[in-house]
Amino acid sequence: MSTLDIGGKIRAIRKKKKITITQMCEGTGLSKGFISNVENNNTSPSINTLQTIASFLGVPLPYLLLEKKQHMKVVKKNERGHSSYNGLTVEHLASKGGLRMMIVEFPPDSSMGEPNVHEGEESHLVLKGKILAEQGEDSMILEEGDSFSWNASVPHFVKNIGDESAMVLIALHSDTDFKDIF
Repeated sequence: MSTLDIGGKIRAIRKKKKITITQMCEGTGLSKGFISNVENNNTSPSINTLQTIASFLGVPLPYLLLEKKQHMKVVKKNERGHSSYNGLTVEHLASKGGLRMMIVEFPPDSSMGEPNVHEGEESHLVLKGKILAEQGEDSMILEEGDSFSWNASVPHFVKNIGDESAMVLIALHSDTDFKDIF
């Protein structure tokens, strides 16, 4: 069972906003001793008290209740993972839960291979080049700035039909493991 560091989070927000404990006491009506106990995780304030503190600090109450692993996840450009799939270069941008985002580079005349089928949904944005996207009986030629999405449980296929490399931003959501998908 994980513990929440609500007090530490309150202290960090207060200090980041350059708010003194005295100012917080005046703004919330809470005593210095109580705020100190909250910030040191020596007491568990009620939800109403947490709402008062959150309102004063200008943050949503649920933010105070997030565990560390639930906070914003950042991947710096130089920390991104890279892989290859059927001769395509895949740059892994971010992932959270069942959502994954990547940029896939399709060299000229390359494709993802055979039509693919998996659980989930995908949204795409063509960043560069000219591609052919097919799903079931639908087929569309798309160029830079065009976007498309589909239910991935229907066979789908993407191919670069241009003379230069194509780059496609893909956001994929699935409740299943991604190991076989890029």
